[in-house]
Amino acid sequence: MTEVAPIPFSQLTTLRVGAAPERMVDARTPDQLVDALREVWADDEEWMVLGGGSNLLVGDEPFPGTVVRILTSGFQVVGGAPAGRVRLRVEAGQNWDELVAWTVAHGLAGIEAMSGIPGTAGAAPIQNVGAYGQEIVQTLVEVDLIDRHTGEVSTVPASGLGLGPRTSVLKRHGGGAPERDAVILSLTLELAHVGTDDRPLRDARLRAALGVREDRPVSLPWIREHVLAIRRSKGMVLDAPDADTHSAGSFFQNPILPEAVAQGLPDDCPRWPVEPDLDPVVVIPLDEYTGALPTAPPARSDVKVPAAWLIEHAGIEKGFRLPRSRAGVSTKHALALTNRGGATGGEVAELARFIRSRVAAEFGIVLQPEPVTVGVEL
Repeated sequence: MTEVAPIPFSQLTTLRVGAAPERMVDARTPDQLVDALREVWADDEEWMVLGGGSNLLVGDEPFPGTVVRILTSGFQVVGGAPAGRVRLRVEAGQNWDELVAWTVAHGLAGIEAMSGIPGTAGAAPIQNVGAYGQEIVQTLVEVDLIDRHTGEVSTVPASGLGLGPRTSVLKRHGGGAPERDAVILSLTLELAHVGTDDRPLRDARLRAALGVREDRPVSLPWIREHVLAIRRSKGMVLDAPDADTHSAGSFFQNPILPEAVAQGLPDDCPRWPVEPDLDPVVVIPLDEYTGALPTAPPARSDVKVPAAWLIEHAGIEKGFRLPRSRAGVSTKHALALTNRGGATGGEVAELARFIRSRVAAEFGIVLQPEPVTVGVEL
């Protein structure tokens, strides 16, 4: 590991806000990353890790501790995959979209709909990254991580990460502590080897997003090209001349509501069913087991509604700005908060609070932010 002169977060995050930390360390190999983390943990100082900086809102005061930059990269094919599938072990600091591009070029399916998502591979399981019907939970096999409390490195299966809609046990919601305090060192994905020829596109959400008929075969490269075009049209790919890309992507999560609550929303509010757990695990102590199983409670029916729709119908249009603020809603997508040039972390946070208050007042729904916040209050 190498201690470097601290660089402002405004140069290292896609939102382009945030002061420099007190101390910064670069880790370019897995061993350096482990050593750096054990060092800062042993000193019991404030710390944080930084990958691509694409899901981070940092405040305007210097972070009072050490930032460990995860600069590891690379991936390799590993064994253990069944016939017709391939497993890749990916370093945490690997650029995500470069990984996706490689898998598409080599005919490996499973993450092509997540083309263009900025950031590093290690961040993908933390918030169960997803787009257009694909999520990391569908392809993730396991992660190698180092535990904050023990300093030990272990391999944890995907089932042990509590992966859900844009969350996991590793995610710091807002600025809070995660359920499991650990740092991902690498991850293993299992992808289908389908080749680069045209084939049926079975996922209905991806077909709808791409405007593809059910009977039309398409190739992985075609899917990637068109997903990138869609994301570009929404300002959701990194493009330096376009101020709409100076964001943290979707700033708010799409709320998941009980169907009864969603019925109170206007009829034209889109909603998508969320599949209930039809096979819940029931644990009965042996000394209480009578030979009969308890009656299962009825499956709860939830729906997901688009946060962008709620924002726009709360009166906040694309391009909206508060007076004298340099932060604004994207001109292309109401779910992205952008730095229009020289904005501070405080200005972005002020805009986020205003949007949350308007949606709560209009619909009684409190939107939850997706980015991790450091030194700011939402």
